[in-house]
Amino acid sequence: MITEAAAGRVALARVVDAPLDVAAHVAAVAGPTIGATDVFIGTIRDHDPEADGTVVALEYEAHPDAEGMLTALAGTVALNTGATIAVSHRFGALEVGDVAVVVASSAAHRREALESTRALIELIKTEVPIWKRQTDAGGRSGWVGL
Repeated sequence: MITEAAAGRVALARVVDAPLDVAAHVAAVAGPTIGATDVFIGTIRDHDPEADGTVVALEYEAHPDAEGMLTALAGTVALNTGATIAVSHRFGALEVGDVAVVVASSAAHRREALESTRALIELIKTEVPIWKRQTDAGGRSGWVGL
């Protein structure tokens, strides 16, 4: 999904059940006016304070409105910072090492690129209805952050 803002632009905003291509996100925010690109890559790790043991897998579930909400939040951040943003979040079953979320932000200057990436990933964590259930090596599973 692509949206335009008076200052800034959302080049890509998706919630998908397929592997994420980091290079495609970087390419989506590239251009001749760009002086800085910042990228956040969220990967599945083997530990979590809420897990009893080693984490071996996560399963993400997304509300049907999650992509629309992600797009709206990215648009707000793009408008406020003037950055160009590409963002995707996965849902479904993921294993340790898989990429769960990518945020790429670019702007003429580093401040705007860095600020937009940080602002958007924080908003995703608190505002986008995507939930995760983690499974540990002992087979125990539980929802995180509910």
